[in-house]
Amino acid sequence: MAKYRFWAIIMIALAILAGFFVWNTQKADSGNKFKLGLDLSGGTHLVYKADTTQIASADISGAMQSLRDVIERRINLFGVSEPIIQVEEGGVFGTANSEQRLIVELPGVTNVDEAVKKIGETPTLEFKLLSQAGQDQAKANGGKFDTSSSSGMFLETGLTGRMLQKASIEFDKNFATKPIIGLKFNNDGAALFSKITKENVGNVLGIFLDGNLVEAPYIKEEITGGEAVITGDFTIDQAKQIVRDLNYGALPMPISLLSTETIGATLGDKAVDASLKAGLLAFIVVAIFLIAWYRFQGLVAVLALAIYTTINLVLFKLIPVTLTAAGIAGFILSIGMAVDANILIFERTKEELKRGKNKYDALKEGFHRAWSSIRDSNLSSIITAIILYYFASTPVIKGFALVFLIGVLVSMFSAVTASRTMLFAVSSEKDSTPTINGSGKSKK
Repeated sequence: MAKYRFWAIIMIALAILAGFFVWNTQKADSGNKFKLGLDLSGGTHLVYKADTTQIASADISGAMQSLRDVIERRINLFGVSEPIIQVEEGGVFGTANSEQRLIVELPGVTNVDEAVKKIGETPTLEFKLLSQAGQDQAKANGGKFDTSSSSGMFLETGLTGRMLQKASIEFDKNFATKPIIGLKFNNDGAALFSKITKENVGNVLGIFLDGNLVEAPYIKEEITGGEAVITGDFTIDQAKQIVRDLNYGALPMPISLLSTETIGATLGDKAVDASLKAGLLAFIVVAIFLIAWYRFQGLVAVLALAIYTTINLVLFKLIPVTLTAAGIAGFILSIGMAVDANILIFERTKEELKRGKNKYDALKEGFHRAWSSIRDSNLSSIITAIILYYFASTPVIKGFALVFLIGVLVSMFSAVTASRTMLFAVSSEKDSTPTINGSGKSKK
C-alpha cells in the first residue's frame, strides 16, 4: 500500500498549496482575484440588436465579429475594467426569425448615458490626409511621424467607407508570400480618390476606423480606376485583420438598444455574501451526512470533497471563469454530483462486505462496480452542460453551464481518483474488518 500512501500524501500536499494559492490571490493587490459577474460586482448589462439586413448571409458572422471588436475598442476608451462583449444569436437558432445580438457588460459602471450614446454609433471608416505640420514632422524624423497624436495631424478628405466597395488580400508579384491589401471604390469614391492622389503625391493618406488609425501609407502616384493597393510589412494575420476592419467598417450596421439593466454595488455585495453562505452551508451539511452515515470512509469522502472544491476554485481563477449567482448555483449543484459518486462507491462496497469479503477486496470490487454508474451519470450531465452552453441565449445561462461542466469533470476525479487513493492508502490486503454499515454502526 506504499504507493497509495505516497500518492495520497502528494494529493493532500498539492491541495494545501492550491488552497493557499486561492487564499493568497484574493488579496486586494492581486491580479488573480475571482472575476465576478454583474449580479455580484455591480455594473450595467446592455443588450443590442444589430441590423444585418444589408449584409449577405455568408458575411454576417464576420461583420458581427468586426462590430464586436469596434465596440470593444470604444469601451476601452472609457477606462472600464474588464468589460465583456459577446455576440449571440437570438430567436430560433438558424432560422429566418433569428436575430444578431451584442451583449455588453460594464462592471462598475452605473451611469451609462454617455456609454450608451457612444456604443450606439455606427462604425465609421475615413480616409484623411496628413497635414503640413505632420509632413514637416515626418521629414524631420526621417519619414516617421508620431502616431500617438495622429487625430490632430490629419485633415478630412470626404472619402469615407461608404464609398469603398471591397477590400481584399493580394500578394506581391515579386514576393509571392508577401501580402498586400487591395482597395476598390465605387464610382463616386473612384473619382474622389483619383483627385486626392493626384493632388497629394508624396503625402500620407491615413485610414481611420472608428477614429483609430489603421494604416498610413504614402501616396506614390495618381490612382485612377478606383483600385489601389496598400503595401507594408504585413503578416498574413495582420493583413486579414485590416481587410476585415476595412470591409465591415465600411458597411452600415446600425445597432439598437433592446434592454439595459443596472445593478448597484450594494446589491452585488449582498449576492456574494448570500452565495458564500449557501456554499459553506451546503458543504457542512453534506460533510455531516457523510461522516454520520459512513464514519471513517465518510471522513475520507469529505477530504476528497475539500480537494474537489479547491481544484474548482483554482480553475475558476486560472481559466478564468466569470462567476455569477447562477454559476455559483451550478458549482453547489456539482458538489451534489461529487457526493453522489462517493455514495455509489460506498454502497457497492457495503454490499461486498455483506458477502463476506475483507475491506480491501470489498473496496476494490465496490469501486469497480460503481464505476459504470458514475461514468454514465456524469457523461449524461456533461452532455447536458455542453448543449446548454452551446445553445444558451444569455451569458448567465452560459456561466451556469460552464461552471457545472467544470464541476462534474472535477467531481469524477475527486470521487474516483482522490477517494480511491486515500481509502486504499489506509487499507490493507489482509484487513478483514468490515467498517461500513448503512445504519452508521460499525460491525466487528
